[in-house]
Amino acid sequence: MALTPATIKPALGSKRGVKRLGRGNSSGRGTYSGRGGKGQTARSGGKKRTQIRGFKAYLQKVPKVRGFKSMYARVETVTLNVLNRVAEEGKEITPKFLRKKGAISTTNNGVKLVASGKLQKKVTIKGCLASKKAIEAIEKAGGQLIF
Repeated sequence: MALTPATIKPALGSKRGVKRLGRGNSSGRGTYSGRGGKGQTARSGGKKRTQIRGFKAYLQKVPKVRGFKSMYARVETVTLNVLNRVAEEGKEITPKFLRKKGAISTTNNGVKLVASGKLQKKVTIKGCLASKKAIEAIEKAGGQLIF
């Protein structure tokens, strides 16, 4: 037996008839035809907004996230005071060294030295950014900054 369009049929129960509205009260869908009472929504083309009851009150209770969150990662900052505390005389300071000493939490975003406090140790700093005043303070202490 060849399969022809006449012999292919959908599975039993997979298709459902269209609900015929407004065809008399005996059909079960007469009078208002499932549209409720009168008014805009009972008319053809009448639209009903999504009305969430008490939504404004709910929205007012939700804590808002204020301010601004940058999409760029922040560079870890290290002050000269912190550098003075963790550094050892004549040692090379790198972001990994600072991470190991606990001065910074991550090396992923880079490290910048800022001039807050005093540096009294002669150190070589490698792979870190620095402010102009921080560079002056490092060089004044006898150290150097290698980019």
